[in-house]
Amino acid sequence: MTAGTLVLLRHGRTAYNASMRLQGQVDIPLDAVGRWQAEQGAKALASAHRATRVVASDLVRAADTARAYAAAIGADVAYDPRLRERGFGEWEGLTGPEIAERWPEEYAAWRQGEEPVRAGAESKADVAARLVASLTEHVESLERDDTLVVVSHGAAITLAVTALLGLDPEGWRGISGLHNVHWSHLHRSAPAATPAWRLVAHNVGAGFPLDEWNAGPDWNLEPVSA
Repeated sequence: MTAGTLVLLRHGRTAYNASMRLQGQVDIPLDAVGRWQAEQGAKALASAHRATRVVASDLVRAADTARAYAAAIGADVAYDPRLRERGFGEWEGLTGPEIAERWPEEYAAWRQGEEPVRAGAESKADVAARLVASLTEHVESLERDDTLVVVSHGAAITLAVTALLGLDPEGWRGISGLHNVHWSHLHRSAPAATPAWRLVAHNVGAGFPLDEWNAGPDWNLEPVSA
């Protein structure tokens, strides 16, 4: 059997997100806004999807976001390093301008769609493959009415969703990245159908206006009703 519902949740904000630094697999924690986002997102996601199982990347920003959701539904969290963010090699921890200064040709090529292989970045295909392998393993041990909630990272989730929809993660760019503590909702297709998963909703969040969501709890606002 296999789970019928898959929810892919991005972690909360970190200091690297706030300063526009490329995180990759640097193990940086949530900042104060990210912890607040995780708490608010946990309540919203718990009201929409009650997971049968919760699995997360073992990087702390994803693990802590997962624990907030798991606490809201009284569940445990399993951790899987295959759910980590895409590795970006020597570029990790740097801003766009810093990368452009040190690797001007490679950065310009990356902005035009080429891959930063000389910097030691992980290929999109490899990221998608490890995410899909992890997701397939976890959903196949569940039943059709079950829900798997997975907490991972922005680029990794985008590439995984692309691959799950039967599209080429190396060349297809039709799926936007997720905001912090927003999720994608996929539903299992009929047996033997292609692709095996269908995208039901994307970039779903707690209902706050995005600018206030990114600014954090100082706004002291309630979610906007749908």
